[in-house]
Amino acid sequence: MTQGKKAIVVGGSLGGLFAANLLVRAGWDVHVYERVAEELEGRGAGIVTHPELMEILSQAGVVVDDSIGVKVEERVTLGRDGETVGSRALPQTLTAWSRLFHVLRSAFPSERYHNGKTLTSFEQDENSVTARFADGESVTGDVLVAADGVRSIVRNSLVPDSKPLYAGYIAWRGLVEESALSERAKKEMFPYFAFGLPPHEQMIAYPVAGKNNAVEPGKRRYNFVWYRPADEATTLRDLVTDATGKVWMDGIPPPLIRPEVLAKARQAARDVLAPQFAEMVDKTESLFFQPIFDLEAKKLAFGRVALLGDAAFVARPHCGMGVTKAAGDAVALVKALGENSDIIAALKAYETPRVEFGEFIVGHARSLGAYMQAQIRTPHEREMAEKYRTPEAVMKETAVSLRMH
Repeated sequence: MTQGKKAIVVGGSLGGLFAANLLVRAGWDVHVYERVAEELEGRGAGIVTHPELMEILSQAGVVVDDSIGVKVEERVTLGRDGETVGSRALPQTLTAWSRLFHVLRSAFPSERYHNGKTLTSFEQDENSVTARFADGESVTGDVLVAADGVRSIVRNSLVPDSKPLYAGYIAWRGLVEESALSERAKKEMFPYFAFGLPPHEQMIAYPVAGKNNAVEPGKRRYNFVWYRPADEATTLRDLVTDATGKVWMDGIPPPLIRPEVLAKARQAARDVLAPQFAEMVDKTESLFFQPIFDLEAKKLAFGRVALLGDAAFVARPHCGMGVTKAAGDAVALVKALGENSDIIAALKAYETPRVEFGEFIVGHARSLGAYMQAQIRTPHEREMAEKYRTPEAVMKETAVSLRMH
Protein backbone atom coordinates (compact mmCIF):
# COMPACT_ATOMS: atom_id res chain seq x y z
CA MET A 1 0.00 0.00 0.00
CA THR A 2 1.07 3.62 -0.62
CA GLN A 3 2.89 4.18 2.69
CA GLY A 4 -0.24 2.78 4.36
CA LYS A 5 -2.46 5.58 3.04
CA LYS A 6 -6.16 4.97 3.46
CA ALA A 7 -9.01 6.34 1.31
CA ILE A 8 -12.67 6.52 2.31
CA VAL A 9 -14.96 6.62 -0.74
CA VAL A 10 -18.51 7.75 0.04
CA GLY A 11 -20.83 6.62 -2.76
CA GLY A 12 -20.58 3.28 -4.54
CA SER A 13 -21.99 4.15 -7.95
CA LEU A 14 -19.88 4.58 -11.10
CA GLY A 15 -17.86 7.62 -10.00
CA GLY A 16 -17.03 6.08 -6.64
CA LEU A 17 -16.05 2.79 -8.26
CA PHE A 18 -13.77 4.49 -10.79
CA ALA A 19 -11.99 6.29 -7.95
CA ALA A 20 -11.83 3.18 -5.76
CA ASN A 21 -10.46 0.90 -8.49
CA LEU A 22 -7.83 3.41 -9.58
CA LEU A 23 -6.76 4.08 -5.97
CA VAL A 24 -6.42 0.34 -5.25
CA ARG A 25 -4.23 -0.03 -8.32
CA ALA A 26 -2.14 2.91 -7.12
CA GLY A 27 -1.50 1.04 -3.85
CA TRP A 28 -4.04 2.67 -1.54
CA ASP A 29 -6.04 0.96 1.22
CA VAL A 30 -9.57 1.73 -0.04
CA HIS A 31 -13.07 1.10 1.27
CA VAL A 32 -16.32 2.14 -0.44
CA TYR A 33 -19.46 3.06 1.55
CA GLU A 34 -22.76 3.00 -0.33
CA ARG A 35 -26.01 4.30 1.19
CA VAL A 36 -28.33 1.86 -0.61
CA ALA A 37 -28.63 -1.42 1.29
CA GLU A 38 -29.12 -3.73 -1.71
CA GLU A 39 -26.99 -3.92 -4.87
CA LEU A 40 -27.43 -0.79 -6.94
CA GLU A 41 -29.56 -0.81 -10.06
CA GLY A 42 -29.60 1.94 -12.67
CA ARG A 43 -33.10 1.35 -14.09
CA GLY A 44 -31.27 0.24 -17.22
CA ALA A 45 -30.27 3.78 -18.17
CA GLY A 46 -28.31 3.93 -21.42
CA ILE A 47 -24.78 5.36 -21.52
CA VAL A 48 -22.89 6.66 -24.54
CA THR A 49 -19.23 5.68 -24.37
CA HIS A 50 -16.27 7.66 -25.67
CA PRO A 51 -12.68 6.56 -26.41
CA GLU A 52 -11.45 8.32 -23.27
CA LEU A 53 -13.96 6.37 -21.14
CA MET A 54 -12.76 3.06 -22.60
CA GLU A 55 -9.14 4.00 -21.80
CA ILE A 56 -10.02 4.77 -18.17
CA LEU A 57 -11.97 1.50 -17.83
CA SER A 58 -8.80 -0.34 -18.85
CA GLN A 59 -6.77 1.64 -16.29
CA ALA A 60 -9.36 0.66 -13.65
CA GLY A 61 -8.78 -3.05 -14.30
CA VAL A 62 -11.72 -3.72 -16.63
CA VAL A 63 -11.25 -5.87 -19.73
CA VAL A 64 -12.78 -3.83 -22.55
CA ASP A 65 -14.12 -6.08 -25.32
CA ASP A 66 -17.20 -6.40 -27.53
CA SER A 67 -19.33 -7.42 -24.53
CA ILE A 68 -19.11 -3.88 -23.12
CA GLY A 69 -21.94 -2.64 -25.35
CA VAL A 70 -23.66 -2.40 -28.73
CA LYS A 71 -21.90 -0.77 -31.70
CA VAL A 72 -23.60 1.59 -34.15
CA GLU A 73 -22.05 3.18 -37.22
CA GLU A 74 -24.49 5.92 -38.12
CA ARG A 75 -26.85 8.59 -36.75
CA VAL A 76 -30.22 9.38 -38.31
CA THR A 77 -32.92 11.99 -37.69
CA LEU A 78 -36.54 11.01 -38.29
CA GLY A 79 -39.28 13.45 -39.26
CA ARG A 80 -42.79 13.43 -37.85
CA ASP A 81 -43.84 11.04 -40.65
CA GLY A 82 -41.08 8.56 -39.76
CA GLU A 83 -38.99 9.28 -42.85
CA THR A 84 -35.26 10.00 -42.53
CA VAL A 85 -34.52 13.75 -42.79
CA GLY A 86 -30.80 13.58 -42.02
CA SER A 87 -27.95 11.15 -41.39
CA ARG A 88 -24.34 11.25 -40.26
CA ALA A 89 -21.67 8.55 -40.04
CA LEU A 90 -20.44 8.32 -36.44
CA PRO A 91 -19.28 4.98 -35.04
CA GLN A 92 -19.96 4.59 -31.31
CA THR A 93 -20.45 1.97 -28.63
CA LEU A 94 -23.58 2.29 -26.50
CA THR A 95 -23.82 0.56 -23.17
CA ALA A 96 -26.04 0.48 -20.11
CA TRP A 97 -25.47 1.74 -16.58
CA SER A 98 -25.92 -1.79 -15.24
CA ARG A 99 -23.18 -3.14 -17.52
CA LEU A 100 -20.61 -0.55 -16.44
CA PHE A 101 -21.56 -1.01 -12.80
CA HIS A 102 -21.11 -4.76 -13.09
CA VAL A 103 -17.63 -4.60 -14.64
CA LEU A 104 -16.38 -1.93 -12.21
CA ARG A 105 -17.90 -3.68 -9.19
CA SER A 106 -16.33 -6.99 -10.27
CA ALA A 107 -12.91 -5.35 -10.59
CA PHE A 108 -13.03 -4.06 -6.99
CA PRO A 109 -12.35 -6.33 -3.97
CA SER A 110 -15.80 -7.36 -2.77
CA GLU A 111 -14.96 -7.27 0.95
CA ARG A 112 -14.06 -3.58 0.61
CA TYR A 113 -17.48 -2.52 -0.72
CA HIS A 114 -20.05 -1.84 2.03
CA ASN A 115 -23.80 -1.43 1.36
CA GLY A 116 -26.33 0.18 3.67
CA LYS A 117 -23.91 2.86 4.93
CA THR A 118 -25.57 6.27 5.23
CA LEU A 119 -23.09 9.04 6.00
CA THR A 120 -24.28 11.28 8.83
CA SER A 121 -21.23 13.49 9.40
CA PHE A 122 -17.49 13.82 8.92
CA GLU A 123 -14.69 15.77 10.53
CA GLN A 124 -11.04 16.34 9.73
CA ASP A 125 -7.85 17.73 11.18
CA GLU A 126 -4.36 18.22 9.77
CA ASN A 127 -3.58 14.50 10.02
CA SER A 128 -6.76 12.59 9.10
CA VAL A 129 -10.46 12.61 8.20
CA THR A 130 -13.20 10.62 9.94
CA ALA A 131 -16.57 9.58 8.48
CA ARG A 132 -19.50 8.63 10.72
CA PHE A 133 -22.40 6.48 9.54
CA ALA A 134 -26.00 6.06 10.66
CA ASP A 135 -25.33 2.54 11.98
CA GLY A 136 -22.83 3.95 14.49
CA GLU A 137 -19.64 2.98 12.66
CA SER A 138 -16.91 5.56 12.23
CA VAL A 139 -13.96 5.21 9.86
CA THR A 140 -10.74 7.23 9.79
CA GLY A 141 -8.53 7.68 6.75
CA ASP A 142 -6.15 10.04 4.99
CA VAL A 143 -8.59 11.27 2.35
CA LEU A 144 -12.37 11.23 1.86
CA VAL A 145 -13.66 11.05 -1.71
CA ALA A 146 -17.24 12.32 -1.96
CA ALA A 147 -18.83 10.48 -4.89
CA ASP A 148 -22.33 10.57 -3.42
CA GLY A 149 -24.17 12.08 -6.38
CA VAL A 150 -26.27 15.09 -7.25
CA ARG A 151 -27.85 15.24 -3.75
CA SER A 152 -24.42 14.83 -2.09
CA ILE A 153 -24.52 14.93 1.71
CA VAL A 154 -20.85 15.92 1.72
CA ARG A 155 -21.30 18.82 -0.71
CA ASN A 156 -24.42 20.05 1.10
CA SER A 157 -22.39 20.15 4.30
CA LEU A 158 -19.41 22.00 2.77
CA VAL A 159 -21.09 24.31 0.22
CA PRO A 160 -24.79 24.44 1.09
CA ASP A 161 -25.47 27.12 -1.54
CA SER A 162 -24.39 24.80 -4.41
CA LYS A 163 -27.82 23.45 -5.30
CA PRO A 164 -29.09 21.76 -8.45
CA LEU A 165 -30.89 24.32 -10.67
CA TYR A 166 -33.90 23.19 -12.72
CA ALA A 167 -33.24 23.60 -16.44
CA GLY A 168 -36.84 24.17 -17.54
CA TYR A 169 -37.54 20.76 -19.06
CA ILE A 170 -37.83 17.08 -18.22
CA ALA A 171 -36.62 13.84 -19.81
CA TRP A 172 -38.95 10.90 -20.30
CA ARG A 173 -36.91 7.69 -20.30
CA GLY A 174 -37.54 4.10 -21.14
CA LEU A 175 -36.18 0.78 -22.35
CA VAL A 176 -37.92 -1.54 -24.80
CA GLU A 177 -37.12 -5.18 -25.44
CA GLU A 178 -35.99 -5.71 -29.03
CA SER A 179 -38.31 -8.74 -29.26
CA ALA A 180 -41.34 -6.52 -28.49
CA LEU A 181 -40.83 -4.19 -31.45
CA SER A 182 -42.42 -4.24 -34.88
CA GLU A 183 -40.34 -5.28 -37.89
CA ARG A 184 -40.33 -1.67 -39.08
CA ALA A 185 -38.92 -0.37 -35.82
CA LYS A 186 -36.29 -3.11 -35.71
CA LYS A 187 -35.19 -2.38 -39.27
CA GLU A 188 -35.33 1.43 -39.12
CA MET A 189 -34.21 2.01 -35.52
CA PHE A 190 -31.95 -0.72 -34.19
CA PRO A 191 -28.89 -0.15 -36.40
CA TYR A 192 -28.83 3.57 -35.52
CA PHE A 193 -28.39 6.30 -32.96
CA ALA A 194 -31.68 8.04 -33.78
CA PHE A 195 -32.99 11.56 -33.22
CA GLY A 196 -36.38 13.25 -33.43
CA LEU A 197 -36.76 17.04 -33.27
CA PRO A 198 -40.33 18.22 -32.74
CA PRO A 199 -40.56 21.99 -31.98
CA HIS A 200 -38.88 22.66 -28.60
CA GLU A 201 -38.48 18.94 -27.96
CA GLN A 202 -35.89 16.27 -28.65
CA MET A 203 -35.95 12.49 -28.77
CA ILE A 204 -32.72 10.51 -28.79
CA ALA A 205 -32.68 6.72 -28.90
CA TYR A 206 -30.14 3.95 -29.35
CA PRO A 207 -29.63 0.20 -28.81
CA VAL A 208 -28.11 -1.13 -25.58
CA ALA A 209 -27.51 -4.55 -24.09
CA GLY A 210 -30.50 -6.56 -22.94
CA LYS A 211 -31.10 -8.71 -19.87
CA ASN A 212 -27.96 -10.34 -18.48
CA ASN A 213 -25.96 -7.88 -20.64
CA ALA A 214 -26.86 -9.74 -23.85
CA VAL A 215 -25.62 -7.92 -26.97
CA GLU A 216 -26.63 -10.39 -29.69
CA PRO A 217 -29.44 -9.42 -32.11
CA GLY A 218 -32.88 -10.30 -30.80
CA LYS A 219 -31.89 -9.99 -27.14
CA ARG A 220 -30.95 -6.32 -26.97
CA ARG A 221 -33.01 -3.36 -25.80
CA TYR A 222 -33.66 0.07 -27.22
CA ASN A 223 -33.11 3.02 -24.91
CA PHE A 224 -34.65 6.46 -25.34
CA VAL A 225 -34.52 9.89 -23.73
CA TRP A 226 -37.31 12.30 -24.71
CA TYR A 227 -36.91 15.93 -23.63
CA ARG A 228 -40.01 18.12 -23.18
CA PRO A 229 -40.37 21.65 -21.73
CA ALA A 230 -42.14 21.87 -18.36
CA ASP A 231 -42.62 25.18 -16.58
CA GLU A 232 -41.48 24.73 -12.99
CA ALA A 233 -44.43 26.42 -11.24
CA THR A 234 -47.19 24.77 -13.26
CA THR A 235 -46.48 21.79 -15.55
CA LEU A 236 -43.57 20.34 -13.58
CA ARG A 237 -45.37 20.74 -10.26
CA ASP A 238 -48.32 18.78 -11.60
CA LEU A 239 -46.08 16.07 -13.07
CA VAL A 240 -44.23 15.48 -9.79
CA THR A 241 -47.37 15.38 -7.65
CA ASP A 242 -48.31 11.83 -6.62
CA ALA A 243 -51.79 10.39 -6.10
CA THR A 244 -51.82 11.44 -2.43
CA GLY A 245 -51.00 15.06 -3.32
CA LYS A 246 -47.39 14.93 -2.19
CA VAL A 247 -45.07 17.02 -4.38
CA TRP A 248 -41.58 15.70 -5.28
CA MET A 249 -39.84 18.71 -6.84
CA ASP A 250 -36.43 17.00 -6.84
CA GLY A 251 -37.85 14.12 -8.90
CA ILE A 252 -40.73 11.75 -8.23
CA PRO A 253 -39.98 8.04 -7.65
CA PRO A 254 -41.08 6.24 -10.85
CA PRO A 255 -43.68 3.98 -9.13
CA LEU A 256 -45.47 7.10 -7.82
CA ILE A 257 -46.01 8.77 -11.22
CA ARG A 258 -49.80 9.04 -11.63
CA PRO A 259 -51.38 6.80 -14.32
CA GLU A 260 -52.97 9.80 -16.05
CA VAL A 261 -49.54 11.46 -16.38
CA LEU A 262 -48.19 8.32 -18.08
CA ALA A 263 -51.25 8.10 -20.36
CA LYS A 264 -50.81 11.75 -21.43
CA ALA A 265 -47.13 11.15 -22.22
CA ARG A 266 -47.97 8.14 -24.42
CA GLN A 267 -50.61 10.20 -26.23
CA ALA A 268 -48.19 13.10 -26.70
CA ALA A 269 -45.69 10.68 -28.25
CA ARG A 270 -48.32 9.65 -30.81
CA ASP A 271 -49.12 13.31 -31.48
CA VAL A 272 -45.62 14.76 -31.99
CA LEU A 273 -43.07 11.97 -32.61
CA ALA A 274 -42.29 9.71 -35.56
CA PRO A 275 -44.36 6.49 -35.42
CA GLN A 276 -41.22 4.46 -34.64
CA PHE A 277 -40.53 6.60 -31.55
CA ALA A 278 -44.17 6.59 -30.48
CA GLU A 279 -44.04 2.78 -30.59
CA MET A 280 -41.02 2.85 -28.27
CA VAL A 281 -42.84 5.03 -25.74
CA ASP A 282 -46.02 2.96 -25.99
CA LYS A 283 -44.24 -0.37 -25.45
CA THR A 284 -42.12 0.79 -22.50
CA GLU A 285 -43.44 -0.93 -19.40
CA SER A 286 -41.53 1.18 -16.87
CA LEU A 287 -41.89 4.65 -18.38
CA PHE A 288 -40.56 7.38 -16.09
CA PHE A 289 -39.24 10.94 -16.22
CA GLN A 290 -36.57 13.04 -14.56
CA PRO A 291 -36.43 16.82 -14.19
CA ILE A 292 -33.21 18.08 -15.81
CA PHE A 293 -30.81 20.01 -13.56
CA ASP A 294 -27.55 21.90 -13.78
CA LEU A 295 -25.14 21.77 -10.84
CA GLU A 296 -21.82 23.53 -10.41
CA ALA A 297 -19.62 23.34 -7.32
CA LYS A 298 -17.00 26.07 -7.76
CA LYS A 299 -14.74 24.33 -5.26
CA LEU A 300 -13.87 20.62 -5.14
CA ALA A 301 -11.11 20.43 -2.50
CA PHE A 302 -11.78 20.99 1.20
CA GLY A 303 -8.70 20.00 3.15
CA ARG A 304 -8.70 16.20 3.01
CA VAL A 305 -12.12 15.98 1.31
CA ALA A 306 -12.60 15.97 -2.48
CA LEU A 307 -15.82 16.15 -4.48
CA LEU A 308 -16.03 13.92 -7.57
CA GLY A 309 -18.51 13.10 -10.36
CA ASP A 310 -22.11 14.25 -9.88
CA ALA A 311 -21.30 15.50 -6.38
CA ALA A 312 -19.17 18.16 -8.09
CA PHE A 313 -20.82 19.00 -11.43
CA VAL A 314 -23.96 17.77 -13.16
CA ALA A 315 -24.38 18.67 -16.82
CA ARG A 316 -27.57 18.13 -18.78
CA PRO A 317 -27.35 14.74 -20.51
CA HIS A 318 -26.97 16.13 -24.06
CA CYS A 319 -23.17 15.87 -23.91
CA GLY A 320 -23.37 12.23 -22.90
CA MET A 321 -20.38 13.01 -20.70
CA GLY A 322 -21.59 12.35 -17.14
CA VAL A 323 -19.87 8.99 -16.67
CA THR A 324 -16.82 9.99 -18.72
CA LYS A 325 -16.44 13.15 -16.63
CA ALA A 326 -16.66 11.17 -13.38
CA ALA A 327 -14.04 8.75 -14.71
CA GLY A 328 -11.83 11.68 -15.69
CA ASP A 329 -12.24 13.18 -12.22
CA ALA A 330 -11.05 9.89 -10.72
CA VAL A 331 -7.98 9.75 -12.98
CA ALA A 332 -7.08 13.36 -12.16
CA LEU A 333 -7.53 12.77 -8.42
CA VAL A 334 -5.34 9.64 -8.32
CA LYS A 335 -2.70 11.35 -10.47
CA ALA A 336 -2.59 14.37 -8.15
CA LEU A 337 -2.32 12.12 -5.08
CA GLY A 338 0.54 10.25 -6.74
CA GLU A 339 2.44 13.43 -7.54
CA ASN A 340 2.00 15.17 -4.17
CA SER A 341 2.96 13.57 -0.85
CA ASP A 342 0.95 16.28 0.94
CA ILE A 343 -2.70 15.28 0.56
CA ILE A 344 -4.13 18.77 1.03
CA ALA A 345 -1.81 20.10 -1.70
CA ALA A 346 -2.72 17.13 -3.92
CA LEU A 347 -6.44 17.87 -3.66
CA LYS A 348 -5.86 21.52 -4.56
CA ALA A 349 -3.87 20.36 -7.62
CA TYR A 350 -6.81 18.11 -8.56
CA GLU A 351 -9.35 20.90 -8.11
CA THR A 352 -8.17 23.56 -10.57
CA PRO A 353 -8.30 21.63 -13.89
CA ARG A 354 -11.45 19.68 -12.96
CA VAL A 355 -13.39 22.85 -12.06
CA GLU A 356 -12.40 24.27 -15.44
CA PHE A 357 -13.47 21.07 -17.21
CA GLY A 358 -16.74 20.82 -15.24
CA GLU A 359 -17.67 24.41 -16.08
CA PHE A 360 -16.99 23.77 -19.76
CA ILE A 361 -19.17 20.63 -19.84
CA VAL A 362 -22.06 22.30 -17.99
CA GLY A 363 -21.89 25.31 -20.32
CA HIS A 364 -21.77 23.20 -23.48
CA ALA A 365 -24.71 21.06 -22.31
CA ARG A 366 -26.72 24.21 -21.52
CA SER A 367 -26.13 25.39 -25.07
CA LEU A 368 -27.24 22.07 -26.53
CA GLY A 369 -30.43 22.14 -24.45
CA ALA A 370 -31.36 25.81 -24.68
CA TYR A 371 -34.13 25.41 -27.26
CA MET A 372 -36.01 22.97 -24.99
CA GLN A 373 -36.22 25.30 -22.00
CA ALA A 374 -39.70 26.47 -21.06
CA GLN A 375 -38.26 30.01 -21.05
CA ILE A 376 -35.30 31.56 -22.94
CA ARG A 377 -33.69 33.91 -20.44
CA THR A 378 -30.65 35.51 -22.09
CA PRO A 379 -29.46 36.59 -25.58
CA HIS A 380 -26.83 33.80 -25.43
CA GLU A 381 -29.52 31.19 -24.72
CA ARG A 382 -31.51 32.54 -27.68
CA GLU A 383 -28.43 32.26 -29.91
CA MET A 384 -27.75 28.69 -28.77
CA ALA A 385 -31.42 27.75 -29.14
CA GLU A 386 -31.25 28.83 -32.79
CA LYS A 387 -27.91 27.08 -33.38
CA TYR A 388 -28.99 23.66 -32.08
CA ARG A 389 -32.40 23.36 -33.73
CA THR A 390 -31.29 21.62 -36.93
CA PRO A 391 -30.69 17.89 -37.44
CA GLU A 392 -27.16 18.60 -38.70
CA ALA A 393 -26.11 20.54 -35.59
CA VAL A 394 -27.79 18.16 -33.15
CA MET A 395 -26.31 15.02 -34.74
CA LYS A 396 -22.85 16.59 -34.91
CA GLU A 397 -22.67 17.81 -31.29
CA THR A 398 -24.87 15.57 -29.10
CA ALA A 399 -23.10 12.88 -27.04
CA VAL A 400 -19.78 13.01 -28.90
CA SER A 401 -16.24 12.75 -27.59
CA LEU A 402 -14.65 16.10 -26.78
CA ARG A 403 -11.76 14.97 -28.97
CA MET A 404 -14.10 15.66 -31.89
CA HIS A 405 -14.45 19.34 -30.94
